[in-house]
Amino acid sequence: KKTKRVALFSALSAKVAAGELIIVDEIKMDAYKTAEMVKMFKALGCEKEVTKTYKVTTKNGEEVIREKKTRTATVAQKALVVLPEVDSFVVKSCANIPGVETTLYSTINVYEVLKAEKVIMTKAAIEKLQEVYA
Repeated sequence: KKTKRVALFSALSAKVAAGELIIVDEIKMDAYKTAEMVKMFKALGCEKEVTKTYKVTTKNGEEVIREKKTRTATVAQKALVVLPEVDSFVVKSCANIPGVETTLYSTINVYEVLKAEKVIMTKAAIEKLQEVYA
């Protein structure tokens, strides 16, 4: 148990040092609105431009590789949202966004933290995490 605690705080410390931990006051939704969550992620800087590469076969049989640049219409970075308690509006609004996962402070694990490019935590989740693991 002590090893898990040290590993989790080490992973969170690495995210802080890399500037990949974002702390917000609260995340509150009144309805299931994925578009509102996308706006929040864009405001927090959790987006990136994606370049897709695809093969095209021409009429004479040769394959040509082309790149297609897409705009940042959706959140492309892998983000982990850590909540203090279950909020079905937030969880279901995040579920429709590719690359975004939600978890509770009590079920957070090292793998999820390391896998995410950005970790978004509420102040209440941090306080509860400190109470449990401190």
